[in-house]
Order: sequence, then structure tokens, then C-alpha cells
Amino acid sequence: MDTKIIAIVPSAGLGKRFDPSRRKTFVGINGVPLLIHTLRRLHSEVSISEIIPVIRQEDTGRFNEMVKEYHLDKIKRVAPGGPERQDSIYNALRLIEKDGVDICRGSYVLIHDGVRPFVPEGMVDKLMEGIKDVDGVIPGVPVKDTIKEIDGGGIVVSTLDREKVRAVQTPQFFSFTAIKMAYDKAYEEGFYATDDAALMERTGGRVRIITGSPFNIKVTTPEDLKMVEYLLGKEQVSL
Repeated sequence: MDTKIIAIVPSAGLGKRFDPSRRKTFVGINGVPLLIHTLRRLHSEVSISEIIPVIRQEDTGRFNEMVKEYHLDKIKRVAPGGPERQDSIYNALRLIEKDGVDICRGSYVLIHDGVRPFVPEGMVDKLMEGIKDVDGVIPGVPVKDTIKEIDGGGIVVSTLDREKVRAVQTPQFFSFTAIKMAYDKAYEEGFYATDDAALMERTGGRVRIITGSPFNIKVTTPEDLKMVEYLLGKEQVSL
């Protein structure tokens, strides 16, 4: 396969809505750190040639030992974490840029949250199929509840048409050239967003949404962790 796909896995967040006494990415599930569950899923994807986790500086030594312990051979380098998620991913993009123009021009970047251990089966292939005529492809799921927009005082401004709204997930998939350009522009203008596709959109890039999975849970709160523990337990029983 000629196309090079590099997975960037931001894992440097402090998890402000999680238990402050535990580092969310390293919390154990069935004896294995949450981040390792995620990396194992990505590692099993044949189309992914390299994985670049983004780790806080003080956790790098500990993480490197985990890479050896769990035989994650696709991890050749680690990017340093930044103050915000966007800073962390930008650090990884600049690390890739050092590979040279020729390599970067033909590469794709898959960005996936380190605390989403259930990368749906076949998702990477679907992202690759969808990128042909657009600048980015992202998974999303329909919104079941009615969504209302409010003002600063909590007063309803409008009711959104939920048929036209999606709850967006990761992995998000882009050509390296396009996403690096979007990040460069964001930094030039001091703009921050909560997801990578938003940076692409504001530069005029076209982003396609494909169907995501309700099981692609992001661990944000202790309650999310309980759900992931349950699902992982069910999965292991069925193997």
C-alpha cells in the first residue's frame, strides 16, 4: 500500500471532569491502562503505518515502558503535550513535518482521542474511502434528544433541527497537507477549536461526516469509565 497513514493520539489532557486523583489516560481497566486499550485497537489496523501518541513530558518515561511491555511496534516516536489539545496535536504535526516535503505530501493523518478505546471495526477503511473528493472525513452519530440553543442567561434562542445535527467523534481523517495548513492558519490568527474538523472548515475545506458508532465512547467522567469497563468485560467474555 503506497498511502501512508499516521495516527496521532492526543493523550496529554488532565481530565478536569474526571477523578482529579487519577490520571485518566493511565487508569487501569481489567489490569490494562485505558490508553493502551486504545493504542492496541489502532495497532491492529493494517492500514496504519505509524502511531504518534502525544504525552505529557512527566509521563514520557512511564509511557515508553508501556510501549515495550505491550509490544506496540508502530510507535517509533512520541510528541510532547501542550497546554491544550490543539497545541498537542500541532506538536505532532510539526514532528511529522520533519520527515520532509515528499513524504508529507503523500501522507494522511488520523487523529483519535486516547480515551476512546472502541475504534469501530472497519472505521479506518470507511474514512479512507470517504476522503477521495473532500478535505476531511469524520464520524458522527444522529442526535436523539431535542437540541436547543441558549444565550448567556440560559434563555432559549432557537430549537435546532436534529435531522441536520450530528454528535461528532474521532478518529478524524485528513490529508497531512490540508490539516497542517488549517492548523498553521489557526495559530496565525490565535483561533482555538474543540475538534480538528472545525479548523479545516474555517479555511474553506470540505468535511464529510460518515456514520459513527454509539459505542465509540469518550471517557470524560467516572460514569463513562464504568460503561467502558462493562463493554470491555462483555467483549472479553465473547472472545
